[in-house]
Amino acid sequence: QVQLVESGGGLVQAGGSLRLSCAASGRTFSTYAMAWFRQAPGKEREFVVVDWGRGNSYADSVKGRFTISRDNAKNMVYLQMDSLKPEDTAIYYCAADERRVSRVPGEYDYWGQGTQVTVSS
Repeated sequence: QVQLVESGGGLVQAGGSLRLSCAASGRTFSTYAMAWFRQAPGKEREFVVVDWGRGNSYADSVKGRFTISRDNAKNMVYLQMDSLKPEDTAIYYCAADERRVSRVPGEYDYWGQGTQVTVSS
């Protein structure tokens, strides 16, 4: 069982930056694929980025602006978000899976509660 807790969301002006954190429980954290998804009001949950330890993959909409990193010693995953745009406004979720690397939300076994990111224009 893995528990995920996100933090770091907030209100920021367009062009600004935020750093999200995801604290994970579990002794085999380093073997998990870790991902960030987001969900805006009235929209489906969408893929942002996934990291599988030896590599990562970003959604085109955030490529070059967002950076994922992980600290396996601390069981932490981070999402550095720069050059934020109003369309980045959403609840951001951390997700984990020990068996697969995917861009599909339904394929992840573990989820955090989410953290709100609001970007004002």
